[in-house]
Amino acid sequence: MASIYIFPGQGAQTVGMGYDLYKNNTSARAVFDAVDGALGEELSDIIFNGPMDKLTLTANVQPAIMATSIAMLRAAKLPMADYVAGHSLGEYTALCAAGAISIMDTAKILRIRGNAMQAAAPIGAGITAVVLGLDIDTVKQVCAQFDTDVANDNCPGQVVISGLKEKIEPTMAALTHAGARRVMPLALSVPVHCRVQESAAKAIKQALESIEIQKPTVPIISNKTAKPMTDPDEIRDALVYQMTHGVRWRESVLNMVDLGIDNLTEIGPGNVLSGLVSRTTDKITINKLEI
Repeated sequence: MASIYIFPGQGAQTVGMGYDLYKNNTSARAVFDAVDGALGEELSDIIFNGPMDKLTLTANVQPAIMATSIAMLRAAKLPMADYVAGHSLGEYTALCAAGAISIMDTAKILRIRGNAMQAAAPIGAGITAVVLGLDIDTVKQVCAQFDTDVANDNCPGQVVISGLKEKIEPTMAALTHAGARRVMPLALSVPVHCRVQESAAKAIKQALESIEIQKPTVPIISNKTAKPMTDPDEIRDALVYQMTHGVRWRESVLNMVDLGIDNLTEIGPGNVLSGLVSRTTDKITINKLEI
């Protein structure tokens, strides 16, 4: 049987995350210092001291969650798992953990990613909303009627949709009419993983051309295909693709079972992914790294 480390995406952040590690562990401190150096500013000060509205800015929160997750991993000094995976920005963290992208390059590309995502749509122009209580096929059918996109297929009964406000609002109403238990906007400043992000995808593609990506030490389960990948060119393509297409997390978890993975550890702030995994399968033992 096999093991996997998984890394969270945006929304897991809290002010003060990783501060005790920074104070007490030299390996963790080196991660935060490297990220500060890569960005040319003290992002660590925002992570540790806030304010929350500054931390949650897309350009800050993405490298912040990555830095905290990698700091936790390095402080724990765990042996590498057989696979890694990450949800949305967590895919970058997973690649860093597996040695495919350096910590400094990961911070730089996530800062570019955050800025590009915010620039893709004016604040208030887009909506990302969670749909509870409907299967993925029903959500896809309704989205097709309104030309909107599925952003995340998270677990059975939890799907996220995203797009421009004028299209998402009628989609939300139609999903409620179709039997959704609840449809509610998420506290995100940008619409994610949808066609609105086409300009951001172009920016990421250009930025990745100057970033060295090596073959990861272990396969990463892709948000694009829900299957393992190790080829650097495939990784570049997948990172660009996920900007405008949905994260296939439910399928990724089911494929983990098919790959013989029976032990999973979530590394990073929060435990959102552990919850999604537990609602998808009972065949994987779930652990949360506590430092």
